[in-house]
Amino acid sequence: MKTHSDNRFDVLVIGAGPAGSTAATVLAQYGRRIALLEKEEFPRYHVGESLIPYTYFSLERIGMISKLQKYPFVKKHSVQFASINGKDSQPFYFAEHMNHPAAQTWQTERNELDKLLLDNAREKGVNVLQGIKVDKVLKNGDSVSGLLTVDNLNQYTEYHAPVIIDATGRNGFMAKRSGWTVPDPVLKKVAIWNYYKGAKRDSGIDEGATTIAYIPEKGWFWYIPLQNDIVSVGVVADKDYLYDTTRDPEVIFQREIKNNKWIEDHLAGSQTVDSYRITGDYSYRSKYSATDGIVLTGDAFAFLDPVFSSGLFFALKGGEMAADHVECALREGDVSASQFVKYGETFCRYIELMRRLVYVFYDKEFSFRPLFEKYPHLSGDVTDLLIGNLDKDFTDLFQKMEDYVELPAPLKHGRALVSELVS
Repeated sequence: MKTHSDNRFDVLVIGAGPAGSTAATVLAQYGRRIALLEKEEFPRYHVGESLIPYTYFSLERIGMISKLQKYPFVKKHSVQFASINGKDSQPFYFAEHMNHPAAQTWQTERNELDKLLLDNAREKGVNVLQGIKVDKVLKNGDSVSGLLTVDNLNQYTEYHAPVIIDATGRNGFMAKRSGWTVPDPVLKKVAIWNYYKGAKRDSGIDEGATTIAYIPEKGWFWYIPLQNDIVSVGVVADKDYLYDTTRDPEVIFQREIKNNKWIEDHLAGSQTVDSYRITGDYSYRSKYSATDGIVLTGDAFAFLDPVFSSGLFFALKGGEMAADHVECALREGDVSASQFVKYGETFCRYIELMRRLVYVFYDKEFSFRPLFEKYPHLSGDVTDLLIGNLDKDFTDLFQKMEDYVELPAPLKHGRALVSELVS
């Protein structure tokens, strides 16, 4: 088993997706010696292509904005909604709500975006190690001392550091091994998706708009224009609805296309370029966000329903926050769970804000129209949530919203595993 001084780092980051690459880059910018361990070779496929405006600030911090501006990703200026009968809303243009370069964002192919982020981490001084799978966490007594890994040649290696950031995505290295994954009690949805070539898209700045198109029973399609005349199209709904007569994803998908005239019209004459993909029961949160010497971030900590494209935002923001709290812990010389209490509280608060909005979206009796007719000023609060501006007080919005719809109680789990906080 190989171990030597070159394998000693300040922090080990597991998983080189957006959360891991961001966390590693921020820590490298602090001057830390970082190893970023990834089991796959990039580029690799991943779904979740759309960036909301407030991802800009995390990307700016790690030096990615100029790179994205030069890259041929489709520019995204707006979001629109399409009813079942095919009528689409006036696009909501981000620039009408915020006078900032963040008002123009991107629709990305994740294999390309994630490689750009990983290459950026390497350029910023991160030691990037691919084809490396984590076998177990190493400890010196009760303290974390590093990781035992195995490569593609079945060679085992030890890497040492006093703190580990788990950014392993939905694989959830720590959460799954520890039995911490807790599914959301209500958001039990199924998503089926594919990629189409030759599908219709609007012109001008509307070409890159994300469209959310409704189907019966509060289900919906996403429609995300990408490069090279490709559109990402997916359908999301309750499993009982989608699986009512069959579990064949192609049959289900083609059936649901006919349930929205806008989607049917935009896909007419187009062709699929990939196989149908499917996932379900994907909304969850880890019981803990951190323990002594280990911090969970991005999808390794939690994932929320994709209806408002919050996945990449929480990955980038979570990676940034995890890095900042780890840096503070290293400076204090204390990487125990107590150092990550604020991290867990803040991350849970952000997720709860968006989770409430997702629950409202799926409520079969709720419509925003009467709320905004009575309280027109609240539309700005909803917009702030949708673009990722979560550092503000939304008490008034949710108090008035409760006159129309029952909001979910905040989940109690997701904080740091500190003994005095555990009941």
